[in-house]
Amino acid sequence: MSNAFIALDGPLGAGKTTFARHLLRALGASGRIKSPTYALLEPYDLPAMPASHLDFYRFDDPREWLDAGLREVFAAPGLKLAEWPDKAGALLPMPDLALRIEPGDDGARSVTVHAFTPRGVELLA
Repeated sequence: MSNAFIALDGPLGAGKTTFARHLLRALGASGRIKSPTYALLEPYDLPAMPASHLDFYRFDDPREWLDAGLREVFAAPGLKLAEWPDKAGALLPMPDLALRIEPGDDGARSVTVHAFTPRGVELLA
């Protein structure tokens, strides 16, 4: 998973940040794994690769993605986990995987995964 972009979609409280925390922890992140809602980007030096956890919830305009200098983050090697990808619009690169998390009435979650690139297909295998 040295280079991958995973888009995380779902309503508020669906579990996007929780999923990202568990994935980062499983990949070797230590210490506190914070939500990037206010900081926009939380970087992690994982044992196998760098990772970036991003949250675009506060974007009012997709051009904020450009203004924030995130093109460089997505051009660099590593794992990118992005919450609220629709807020960055068409400026965001095509994700390798897109996860849609939906909360159920019983507290359970339903997760739908789509692969959009050969790398995404490889990650699913």
